[in-house]
Amino acid sequence: MSHPRAPDLDNQYRSDRVLQTWLQQHLPVAVREAIEADLDALGAQAVQAWQDARSRTPQKPLLTQWDAWGERIDRIESTSVWQQGPAMAARYALVAAGHDPQHGEFARCDQFLRVYLHHIASEFHTCPLAMTDGAATALKASGNRALIERALPRLTARDPGQLWLSGQWMTELMGGSDVGNSETEARRDELGQWRLYGRKWFTSAVIGEMALTLARPQGAAEGADALAMFYLETRDAEGRWNGILVDRLKDKLGTHELPTAEIHLDGALATPVGGLDHGVRLIAPMLNVTRTWNAVCALATMRRCIALATAYARQREAFGRPLIEHPLHVATLADMQAEFEVAFQLVMHVTHLLGRGEHGLASARESALLRLLTP
Repeated sequence: MSHPRAPDLDNQYRSDRVLQTWLQQHLPVAVREAIEADLDALGAQAVQAWQDARSRTPQKPLLTQWDAWGERIDRIESTSVWQQGPAMAARYALVAAGHDPQHGEFARCDQFLRVYLHHIASEFHTCPLAMTDGAATALKASGNRALIERALPRLTARDPGQLWLSGQWMTELMGGSDVGNSETEARRDELGQWRLYGRKWFTSAVIGEMALTLARPQGAAEGADALAMFYLETRDAEGRWNGILVDRLKDKLGTHELPTAEIHLDGALATPVGGLDHGVRLIAPMLNVTRTWNAVCALATMRRCIALATAYARQREAFGRPLIEHPLHVATLADMQAEFEVAFQLVMHVTHLLGRGEHGLASARESALLRLLTP
């Protein structure tokens, strides 16, 4: 008995007509020529990752809280693809490209084209990369020179041995979308250093080297305006957790490879990024960047779904001919393609607006439009 073959994918850069057309219409020749080799390599790597995923057993991260001698270690073992993530991020400048002045207003376009091609192959490693990019952006906007000099070269490194990942730790049991209800408290110790105490209920980059987080300074008023944004490094100089206890990894419906944790902060050493209030305002640049990443990654998922559906339709036969020759099936694929193409134009326009704004080139109308599209 015959059965249909699994769909085959071509190089996801070369076979993407919408992407190729956009490059020709919107990027200067010099920028296009500078990045096309990396885009082509990412397109090939996406196909290889698809083939590899089909031939191995799905993996999940593993949390080991205690060693054999009863010591609390909270060791998180990530999947094999995630272990390769920093090398991929550094090699293809998935964060660094967005902060490289070489391409000016097109730096963000360059970066997000790379992310678009890499996302599906990454097993959602783009999640901590998004927060890493957001942290770099928020630190630059803060003007805190000491923290910028400490963290920015690491957040945007092109050497995997130097690259840092950052978390964005906001969500709590009571302070979710209503962030003003956050209960994490910042207290000064006997040396005058700030230490954080509280529970963060949803942290998607606890494996990273640092995080930006919100906490209420001891004695501060209630409400969102009294929250401060803090910078913390997840481990101390000896490699031990910095006052962080990993309670568990979330058992989620999807994104199984992504180690999302519930954590307790029990005296985590931290540094205020700005003043001791208006932390939500300070962290907003991070949120705007991560929203753009989310849109680009959703776009990449749309593209992959259509690519697989189209490839399958070419080889699956029904009623004596391939599905791709049945008008109703073609109409369904065409509807999906039309929605994708509109989304592609919108999302890539947002990336260009972001780049123009960051390089001081955006008009008042463009700035307002970017604010509207990344609320």
